[in-house]
Amino acid sequence: MTTCPSPPPEPPASFEAPWHGQVFALAVAMNEAGHFTWPEWTRMFGAQLNEMRQDHALDGSEDYYLAWVSALEQMMVEKDIVAPQLLDEMKTLWTEAFLRTPHGKPVIPDKPAGLRA
Repeated sequence: MTTCPSPPPEPPASFEAPWHGQVFALAVAMNEAGHFTWPEWTRMFGAQLNEMRQDHALDGSEDYYLAWVSALEQMMVEKDIVAPQLLDEMKTLWTEAFLRTPHGKPVIPDKPAGLRA
């Protein structure tokens, strides 16, 4: 009697949550597009991690990606890629859209005030 070999084990997930991979990819894409150098990024990200460490011990999971997002936001503002007011408005619009969207439905924020027709 022949048995079928069992399938290979699934490799471990690279990221714990989809948004972790998305924000990582966004920073890499912005670097590759020339918006900032990787040394600039590592300095900004390291500074953000150090700032977060002052508030609480970091465990290297979710807090790592929260620092990544914060550093990316700061980099975009410092490099004049996005105006701070627009960034704040977009964060508010996404939060409001998330809170009003039923589970399983796509989250679609309203357009920023400056882009509304």
